[in-house]
Amino acid sequence: MQKIINELKLDFDDVLIRPKRSLLKSRQDVSLTRDFVFTNSSRQLSCVPIVVANMDSVGTMAISESLCKAQKTIVCLHKHYSVASLTAFYDTEEDKSLVFYSTGTGIKDIEKMTIVFNDLRLKNRPLPNVCIDVANGYTEKFVKTVTHIRKLYEEIIIMAGNVVTPEMVEELIIHGKADIVKVGIGSGSVCTTRLKTGVGYPQLAAILECSDAAHGLGGHICGDGGCKTIGDVCKAFGANGDFVMLGSLLAGCEECEGEWEYEYLIEDMNRWQPFDPGYQTKKRKTLLKFYGMSSKNAMDKYSDGIATYKTSEGKCVNIPYKGLAIDIIQDIYGGIRSACTYVGANKIKDFGKKTTFVMVNNTHNRIFEK
Repeated sequence: MQKIINELKLDFDDVLIRPKRSLLKSRQDVSLTRDFVFTNSSRQLSCVPIVVANMDSVGTMAISESLCKAQKTIVCLHKHYSVASLTAFYDTEEDKSLVFYSTGTGIKDIEKMTIVFNDLRLKNRPLPNVCIDVANGYTEKFVKTVTHIRKLYEEIIIMAGNVVTPEMVEELIIHGKADIVKVGIGSGSVCTTRLKTGVGYPQLAAILECSDAAHGLGGHICGDGGCKTIGDVCKAFGANGDFVMLGSLLAGCEECEGEWEYEYLIEDMNRWQPFDPGYQTKKRKTLLKFYGMSSKNAMDKYSDGIATYKTSEGKCVNIPYKGLAIDIIQDIYGGIRSACTYVGANKIKDFGKKTTFVMVNNTHNRIFEK
């Protein structure tokens, strides 16, 4: 057995997109909406293939209300909403096909999903599409769970992961009957899996290799993690990713839930201060506590602490307030449209076909970086 793979695997920081002659006259000529048909689901999807991660601060109902209908963005809700709130959210005439229900593979996760879905069926509501999310998608239990959910709910679109190698993508599409495979291990901004386990794969290489495997079977992939900038999002699409999942780029927006720090206005002095003056006054958000879902913060909040057989594989950071989610997503869309014009792609579906990467040792000028 080959112990070391000597072929160099590249990440986003190792490449730039080579510009090409273009017939496009304006960024306005670029269409970001894609129409998806799936091999294992009878449903179709028309959306901009940006996916908001199912982390408890960004995968919120408030963000879905802002982005799904108006911006055609997909939002994966975090899995810690109550049964009552999830049932009420999906029990509506409004189209919620872009708001994915998230679940793990534990017994309680599956029982909770069954209760919600049975209730929606009794009310004659369409079942939500599902994101089956675990840190390690290489276990036999994970594949069996994906297969089980497909048998129970044949019509839904299933996104499942995470993995980083072509053979596991093929396994999840062929035997798991997944429609979209989530690709990325250890590349998230608040993930410490690579530091705690030494396991991972460069995200650009993972997307390139896994997309090739998925497309050969009529499947799709979603690049999950590693996008520090909008340019990285463009590179993920250029590597033939069908969808790109984002967490930290949207963290800190107005619609985020979780632990916020505030500033309070002292009106007679016309200044803001970080502590509550003790009387009714105006306040504004300043910092959001943002953490990985395998971090100590998440396990303390949802699992009564870290089990003795586990370790924390995430960290916690403070994200400055960024404003409305719609402003952030429009900035991301603008960057993708601009990248499309540089390579002559008039629709995002063709962006990967027209992208050529060049290896570099420096991607941008850092003179004014702190």
